[in-house]
Amino acid sequence: MNGVGTLTRRVRARLRPAAARGGLSRAAAGFGPLLAVAPALGLGLALGLCAPAQAQSWSERNLDRPLSFDSLRETLKAEADKGQSADLEALIAEGQRLFEARFITEEGAGRPMATQAIVPTRRKRPSEVAFNRLPGPDASACSGCHNQPVTGGAGDFVANVFVSEGFESADFDTTDPQFSNERGTNILHGSGLIELLAREMTVDLQGQRRAALAAARKSGQPVTVDLTTKDVGFGKLTAHPDGTLDVTGLDGVDADLVLRPFSQKGVFASLRQFTVNALNVHHGIQATERFGQDWTGSADFDMDGVADEIDAGHVSALVAFQATLPAPGRRTGLPADWAEAAADGEKAFADIGCAFCHRPSLPLESLSFADPSPVENAGTLRPGDVSDPLVLNMAALPWVQALPRDERGRVLVPLFGDLKRHRISDARIDRLGNELQAQRFVARDVFITAELWGVGNTAPYGHRGDITTLGEVILAHGGSAASARDAYAALPDERQQSIIAFLRTLEVPK
Repeated sequence: MNGVGTLTRRVRARLRPAAARGGLSRAAAGFGPLLAVAPALGLGLALGLCAPAQAQSWSERNLDRPLSFDSLRETLKAEADKGQSADLEALIAEGQRLFEARFITEEGAGRPMATQAIVPTRRKRPSEVAFNRLPGPDASACSGCHNQPVTGGAGDFVANVFVSEGFESADFDTTDPQFSNERGTNILHGSGLIELLAREMTVDLQGQRRAALAAARKSGQPVTVDLTTKDVGFGKLTAHPDGTLDVTGLDGVDADLVLRPFSQKGVFASLRQFTVNALNVHHGIQATERFGQDWTGSADFDMDGVADEIDAGHVSALVAFQATLPAPGRRTGLPADWAEAAADGEKAFADIGCAFCHRPSLPLESLSFADPSPVENAGTLRPGDVSDPLVLNMAALPWVQALPRDERGRVLVPLFGDLKRHRISDARIDRLGNELQAQRFVARDVFITAELWGVGNTAPYGHRGDITTLGEVILAHGGSAASARDAYAALPDERQQSIIAFLRTLEVPK
């Protein structure tokens, strides 16, 4: 009993920093008092709390002990088999602690001899400063940018980042758009459901490709198919009898048919890839799965004197926190005039064509979130690197249980998006096409549809975060969205305002 009691106190000590900064996430709070239902010994083993601390209890360090990916996986599996959720909640709380942590140089913050590049790249000379607003590192904590209206949310213009695509090895000190694309901070709420939708849609599209190839081989003739998944169309694909594919008719998706729902351009397939990238770019914290011995031949790639800065278990904790952030919802308790206007505005939103891309909901079959995902890229932990993935049982989360379902029992994810890229500027209306650098071969005027859930309390708007009102950003749409934009512009002011009233009801939970 003494050992269990000591372990329980350690768990409480690890959770206290998150609570002191405003409490656990709403996902965490939904379970009630964590330790009242958690088997203390299993909880401690899962979070690696039985390992000796490597720093004093008052230390400023955050990565003060290892966190075993294998132990996390086995503990969560055993818990799910019993229909319990305490260890899942402990992992989420640990992820929130790390998301809000302010990393320090003693644990690897900073990258004096490494660039911000996704592919590990050494600098030609040491960085002269520890923080640099342009190539980074530019933040000490994830929550330094993702904080509006709560941790994990969006950020104001001051929190913008600079994506230096094509200049990964350069040390630049200019905001000139010839050298970088300036981007606002996206919300992370509901991102676990977004990734699960993207995985299912990817499997569906790739299955249609396999079927077309099989049909072409059998018939000896080219076979052209319309690619559609969850009622979202992604163009056409032609399969030839010799196994070659004509992908020139694809629309809004890469040639490999993998949906990549993260970033404004839709170029990252998983929260894990997004997290490993961000840790290096913004904090100079380098994950061993990409910057460690196996990939770079060095345990201290950035040459800051700290080896193996963050392990796979800690990355999984960060992924778990982000994946389980509650989905945005509808504001309640509206004044009568607002409620009436919002109801009319939701209908007008659909009538003028906005809902064609900003789909009110997409159906989700499975709530099992495997980490790593089936579509991880090289340099991010992949399923083949582990015996089995870690699985987050999203169905255990109270906020997920509250989501509506269709007649087939599928969860209806209220994202107001389609996970598809579209051209959103043209010669007539080019405000949203102001980037000069293409990213990952995605044209500079093409962006993924922004999910509108949460748009009511995450201003400013636009991929650069420089548009102050909802009406203004609607009128900034061009390209594929020009007809809906023009229809909005032609509405009388009262109906325009009703659409704004509707959009203002879509909020990130506080």
